[in-house]
This record gives sequence, structure tokens and C-alpha cells, in this order.
Amino acid sequence: MQYPDIDPVAISLFGLQIHWYGLMYLIGFVGAWLLCHHRSKQPGSLWSAQQVSDLVFFGAVGVILGGRIGYTLFYNFSGFLADPLSLVRLWQGGMSFHGGMIGVLLALWLFARKSGKRYFEVVDFGVPMVPLGLAAGRVGNFINGELWGRASDVPWAMIFPGDPLQISRHPSQLYQSLLEGVLLFVVLWLYSSRPRPLGAVTGLFGVGYGTCRIIAEFFREPDAHIGFIAFDWLTMGQILSLPMVVIGVAMMVWAYRTQPLASAPVKAPTRKGAKAK
Repeated sequence: MQYPDIDPVAISLFGLQIHWYGLMYLIGFVGAWLLCHHRSKQPGSLWSAQQVSDLVFFGAVGVILGGRIGYTLFYNFSGFLADPLSLVRLWQGGMSFHGGMIGVLLALWLFARKSGKRYFEVVDFGVPMVPLGLAAGRVGNFINGELWGRASDVPWAMIFPGDPLQISRHPSQLYQSLLEGVLLFVVLWLYSSRPRPLGAVTGLFGVGYGTCRIIAEFFREPDAHIGFIAFDWLTMGQILSLPMVVIGVAMMVWAYRTQPLASAPVKAPTRKGAKAK
């Protein structure tokens, strides 16, 4: 199957080009903002509309700065040394989830200090929306024709235009969009819809993302300038994801053993002598 001919530029107007890759991130941020606002209106919520907007802003800055810097450090440091301006060419692709995650965690720490909320209260509230951005970002990778998969003869395998070998490959970007994006979002949304111990939702995200990423990496071609790290099958993405699973499991154990339920609904007060319905 030939890769569909998709123009990476979504809109070109008066010399200004808006790329699909950037629009995918915008879709992810807007989706997170809408869903956070929806949750902030639920009974027992301690979040205001302004706090939600500030949270999404802090998270967006953390994703962009952390993702780009992480990609440079983990995957393309030599390219950065040769062309330092490549750091700001976001439309060309090249974002690291693990760098973005570190950036978001730092940004949410700053937000927690600013808002006076507990750190894991903030992260537990925001992390279920992260897979939306991951799903959109992987679609952006697919549109850019980058980060393709390993050679395959499955009926939906594609020949990507940038592939020097011009062989059929797994569209692993779409696999990741479904696993790390859609599936993980559904799991986290349902899990966090009921009161959970503080930190448990964050821990489940670590377990879920790390597991999905490790699985997806078996279908994704390693970066050409890095290759396999060990055993001719272990990739950088898997090495960076394994600690997430371990830390996520440890966080969930810690949360259920030591933390009270968080985000419990607030019951409406009843008048003295009246029966609660």
C-alpha cells in the first residue's frame, strides 16, 4: 500500500503556512481544556474555570519546551550541534514524549505552588487528558510521514516517501495513536471518574503509557542514527518507558496504602431535622 499523498501544510495564506503537525497539538490542547472544564463543573469539584485555563496553559508550555528539548537530548543532539536553530523548527516534527512528560511535571509543580493545591491533586486532575494530545501528535507524525514502522507484509503496510529503502512498513504512528492515545484515554477517564487515592491516577498513567509504548516499539523502526540499544530489539523508547512502569506501579501501591480518597463528591447539606433523600 502506498502512503497517501497528504500535504503537511494544512493552510497557506498570504505566505503564512500552518502545518498539520502544529494543528494536531492545538487540537490536543483544546480537547484537554474542554474536558477539564467539564470535570471542573462536576459535584464536589474544587476547580474554577480560571484554574483550569491556567493548568492547560502551564501544561502546554511544559509539553512544547520539554518535548523539544527532550528530543534534542535523547534523539538528535548531534543534529542540534550542527544546526542549533533546528530546536525551534517545531513544524518539521521531532518531539520527545519523555522530555515532554518531564516538562509537564515541572510545569504542574509550578502551577501547584501558584494555586496552593497539592501536587498530586493537580497531576491526577490533568493527566487523564494527556492521551488526547498523544493521539493527535501521533496523527501529526503520520501526516509528516515520519517515525514509520518496521518492515512488514500485513495488508495495511505502507511505503513511506521518505524511506530510503522504499519497502512496506507498519504505520506504527497510527498504532501509537490508538494505544497511547485512544485506549489509554478511555482507561484513565473511566478510572478517574470515581474517587481514587491521591496519586493513583498518576501512577496508572505511568503504567499504562509505559506498557503501551513498550508494545508499540516492537512495530516501530528505531531512529536511524540511534538504532537498537541492546540485543538487536531493545530501543531507546523502551528503555525510557520501563522506569515509568516500575515507578507507576510503586506509586499505585503507595497511594492505596497511605493516601485517602481524592476528588470525592461533596454532598449537599441538609436542613436540620430534614431527611436526606
